[in-house]
Amino acid sequence: MEWADEGTIIGLKAHGESAVILEVMTREHGRHLGLVRGGRSQKAQPVLQPGNSVALSWRARLDEHLGEYKVELLTSHAARLIAAPVALYGLATVSGLLRLLPERDPHPGLYEGLSVLIAHLDEPSLAPALVIRFELAMLSELGFGLDLARCAVTGSPDDLSHVSPKSGKAVSRRAAQPYLDRLLSLPAFLVEGQGARAPSPADLVAGFALTAHFLRRHLFEPRGLPEPPERARLVEFAARAMPESSTV
Repeated sequence: MEWADEGTIIGLKAHGESAVILEVMTREHGRHLGLVRGGRSQKAQPVLQPGNSVALSWRARLDEHLGEYKVELLTSHAARLIAAPVALYGLATVSGLLRLLPERDPHPGLYEGLSVLIAHLDEPSLAPALVIRFELAMLSELGFGLDLARCAVTGSPDDLSHVSPKSGKAVSRRAAQPYLDRLLSLPAFLVEGQGARAPSPADLVAGFALTAHFLRRHLFEPRGLPEPPERARLVEFAARAMPESSTV
């Protein structure tokens, strides 16, 4: 068995004295692991860094085997990402989510979303909102998507301000009034046509709280997993770092 593909490195761990097991989100083969012989060498280490874009060839005797990777660097992002705390927290958060995907199951939409995210992950004015959107995309890809297009009560797409924690459907400001203590806030930047300006720190905190509720309910708790600590650090960073006056 053999194939060639492109991907973004999301993790690696030592194997034996000199090899590593490389975890890559690939374009056509989804989240895929493979052995890289000599992966701990000084020559290989700068290439095999999370966030880097690589060209891969994978080979195994049988499809169900771990197999071996040959790796060629396409674009180095690691040095840029390491220099920005928001990027480190964001990459760890997103990589942790991707590990919840079944291995070798293609998700081209998430692959493209990850590529966009990596390109802007070191930009504090963009990265937190992009991570929130990626989390929403992850929920949707796994069958737990939120319906943020129109009010669950009136059917109108106007003035959406909250989300039902049970159904994941949006609720308009007027319809939400009797139930404010039971609903989740929906920041305007997540509503089509309402996000003309960049989100404020309060918007970002609300966005992370929204996705956290459904990530815990559908992904973390059924697997007995806690929320990744890096995500909490990312929320803290976003709350204090996002300029109030930023525009898009």
